[in-house]
Amino acid sequence: MGKFLHSGSLIAVYILFAAAAAHAEPRHGVAMQGEVREAAGFSHFAYVNPQAPKGGTLVLGERGGFDNLNPFTVRGTVPLGVREWLFESLLKRSNDEAFSLYAWVAQSAELAGDRSWVTFTLDPRARFSDGTPIRAEDVIFSAEILRDKGRPNHRAYYSKIIRMSEPQPGRVRFDFDPKTIDREMPLIIGLMPIIPKAHYTGQDITVPSLRPPVASGPYIVGEVIPGRSITYRRNPDYWAADLPVNRGQNNFDVIRVDFYRDENTAFEAFKAGQFDLWEEMDPARWARGYDFGAVKRGEIARGAMPHGRPSGLQGFVFNTRRPPFDDIRVRQALNFLFDFEWINRNYFHGAYRRTRSLFDNSVLSSAGRAADAREMRLLAPYTDYLPPEILRNGYAPPVSDGSGRNRAGMGRALELLRDAGWALQNGVMTNAKNGQPLRFEILLVRPGDEKLALAFARTAARLGIVIHVRTVDASQYEQRLQKFDFDMIAYDWYASLSPGNEQKYYWGSAAADMPGSRNYPGVKSPVMDAMLDHLLAARNEAEFTAAARALDRVLMAGHYVIPLYHRPADNLAWRAHLGRPGRPPLYGFDITTWWDAAPGGDH
Repeated sequence: MGKFLHSGSLIAVYILFAAAAAHAEPRHGVAMQGEVREAAGFSHFAYVNPQAPKGGTLVLGERGGFDNLNPFTVRGTVPLGVREWLFESLLKRSNDEAFSLYAWVAQSAELAGDRSWVTFTLDPRARFSDGTPIRAEDVIFSAEILRDKGRPNHRAYYSKIIRMSEPQPGRVRFDFDPKTIDREMPLIIGLMPIIPKAHYTGQDITVPSLRPPVASGPYIVGEVIPGRSITYRRNPDYWAADLPVNRGQNNFDVIRVDFYRDENTAFEAFKAGQFDLWEEMDPARWARGYDFGAVKRGEIARGAMPHGRPSGLQGFVFNTRRPPFDDIRVRQALNFLFDFEWINRNYFHGAYRRTRSLFDNSVLSSAGRAADAREMRLLAPYTDYLPPEILRNGYAPPVSDGSGRNRAGMGRALELLRDAGWALQNGVMTNAKNGQPLRFEILLVRPGDEKLALAFARTAARLGIVIHVRTVDASQYEQRLQKFDFDMIAYDWYASLSPGNEQKYYWGSAAADMPGSRNYPGVKSPVMDAMLDHLLAARNEAEFTAAARALDRVLMAGHYVIPLYHRPADNLAWRAHLGRPGRPPLYGFDITTWWDAAPGGDH
């Protein structure tokens, strides 16, 4: 299922900083901006049931297979649960807050006012699953081995540490280069997985392995059938079971994850009672596929659970490095030709919302909001570059009547194309200067995107525009993306409630010609670069929100993407023996807060 835990951004943390860089007050939890919600001594997160019963078995179904239990290498496929339920970090996030982490393996944290260092005091009760204590040397070893041998993101982040030390027993300090301080780094360190030095010394963590890891989380690995099934058993000696950050969670004695060849096979297994929870991603099946016996008998419940996660930006992406997409008028014209209303009704039973923002469905979105005073101060030097309607109301995509004819959209597209120097000649949209026809390729890797691209191509053909839809294998697709060798692609940028440095790799000018970056549109905008700097320099929640919304306005005003759609809720079906809290947290449902409600706690 893959999305049972919405971890959100890497850096949703709170570490209260002190007024002076040399001395900081230890706190139980800390925030990227603002204050944490939970006071010192809090008993549990508000989105859990602290009286949730322990016991029973949860069976989950996943598509595909696995061949690796080592989560620190990019080689092989790691099953659901290894990262989530085996390994702990110094701090743990609240899924109900955008920017907050609380004490876990570290019982407190101190952060320099200028974020040039962070010090963690370890909880003396902390233990690995083999009973050995978690020491400062394990934390330092974790940072060193992940910096030198870990996944690419680990190597990139932890290489920014210039010094690690143990100033007193049970305390670990990380120092960062004061000349190039990354304000996120102390928070990223708080989320680093802790690896036992004694167990991993001498192991090559770049090599896949089916050896069960030794870690410190609430579960340990039980039975493993490679590629088919993995079983996790709740550690009865788990040291942190009663910490506030864990109360009401990790309730099942056993969690088994079974793997199925494909989605249809998995859904049939769910219908037959082979596993307990299904997150439905297919709107057509959600609308028409649940008229079967187990639902009618009340053995399966289902519902749409709302969340506050940003939508991210999924869409057809223009490569502005190439003509004619270097002309914003052409990009706007093609946006008018994409008939979302018809597609949503005919393909998706009206299940989706049109995306209007990188951060749609969240407080960071500029869609439908006028720029406030804080935003205007950031945007004031650049208002000549932004359409007035973007400042007044944010971006609004074209809306059709849903009939499939889209006459208004086609008329507006024709106006924009004429303004950009294109004209219909013998039924072909032609550049008036060089006589070249308007034709391009949409490069795809997911077969499911084909019907959208083909519908788009049919509409464009009515204006004499030729769109070739080409689906290639994952290897070829990745190679072409790395070199920006495409006209248009379908892509989905993830967004969190705590966007940070990754945004420079998505939209920064320096990344536009950097092979391997995710600035696929080739955005080169001094206005965007200025907003990125404001985002990373924000010191409080109000500044951060204003900078995110300003960045969002600039991005959407550039028409770099034909935005597609998102769902503001998670569509779930589950066996009736499962109990769950009264509401999901901000980031969406969290299976670790559910429990077995069957009599006797089993089924």
